[in-house]
Amino acid sequence: MTSAQAPHRPQTTPGDKTPLFGISLAQYSLHRTLFAGELQTIDFPGFARRRFDIGAVEYVNTFFKDKAQDRAYLDTLSRRGADNGVKSLLIMVDGEGDLGDPDSGRRMEAIGRHRKWLEAARRLGCHSIRVNARSQGTPQEQRDRAADGLRRLTELAAERELNVLVENHGGLSSNGSWLAALIKQVDHPRCGTLPDFENFQIGPDEWYDRYRGVEELMPFARAVSAKSRDFDADGNEIHTDFYRMMRIVLDAGYHGYVGIEYEGERLGETEGIAATKKLLQRIRVELKEQVTK
Repeated sequence: MTSAQAPHRPQTTPGDKTPLFGISLAQYSLHRTLFAGELQTIDFPGFARRRFDIGAVEYVNTFFKDKAQDRAYLDTLSRRGADNGVKSLLIMVDGEGDLGDPDSGRRMEAIGRHRKWLEAARRLGCHSIRVNARSQGTPQEQRDRAADGLRRLTELAAERELNVLVENHGGLSSNGSWLAALIKQVDHPRCGTLPDFENFQIGPDEWYDRYRGVEELMPFARAVSAKSRDFDADGNEIHTDFYRMMRIVLDAGYHGYVGIEYEGERLGETEGIAATKKLLQRIRVELKEQVTK
């Protein structure tokens, strides 16, 4: 299988000051603020730059679902990003039907409903959309059905020079081995993964090992979600060993953007985002020192 098309990945050499990875901001980190109407998607790129000095963002379609085909709105959003020196990386797409629906007709409808987000992503200058691999049936049946839907959608994406990325996002998709096998079955250079550090809950009381899962998904990764919830007195995330995770990410040869996705309760959203960024920056410096010695 060939690798999906990805944004530029810098090569690190001794004395090179290029960061090991970029840091981006996932819009969902501000979901409470957005749902409360205290921030609008149109203002998100500027907010990311002014409040956090972050120059790349990942959108969530939930927060501008009625704007997918509004060209004027999308053009304005694109300009807001450009005016603030902020790149639009991808759109996370939810609520548009199951790409692995057992009913072939509903599966095609889901593909059609995702298509408008491909157009929106292209208009914003994104490299990908992130989708889900939900289905029903046995693990093999779900894999076959999801592979069919993903392949068809990815072919549409390829016509627009875009990628389709699948996130570990509940159910069988949170089984790293199953999702890696799905991507291999799709076997398209523009179908890849978006590994999330935490989303490995397969069932009510069943969890897949997060470190193993990320390691299995990284060979296909075109984006990474650094999910965070809470921090200790030293600024380390208490649920996930970020150092261990970032070593897995970098060992896979990935040097693209790592997206902050804060979902904690103790800290406010802006404080949690800032804490996650500080941790990632610290890890980036320390690991860079190790690889360039």
